[in-house]
Amino acid sequence: MKKALFGISMVLVLAFALGGCATTSDIDQIQAQEKVIDAKADQAIQDAQAAKTAANEAQAKADAAAARAEEAVKKAEAREQIAAEKEQRADELFKKSMKK
Repeated sequence: MKKALFGISMVLVLAFALGGCATTSDIDQIQAQEKVIDAKADQAIQDAQAAKTAANEAQAKADAAAARAEEAVKKAEAREQIAAEKEQRADELFKKSMKK
């Protein structure tokens, strides 16, 4: 009886071993899927790097535009002050001419 149980268990183990093994076509299919996944991952990395480069360029342009705007504000404020001083001088001259 022990030999019979041993024989049956060996047959079952052998059946599971043969049924559970991957065939060459299974391995080839998995390798092909792996290559596709690797290609997609590489493309995603390239796309991410391109997006990062574009974002960096956009940030540099935005920084330059902000610097130009700030410079324009400073120039406008300086011109406003000059205009206010000229207005004050003109007002003083007008008042002087009215006193005579």
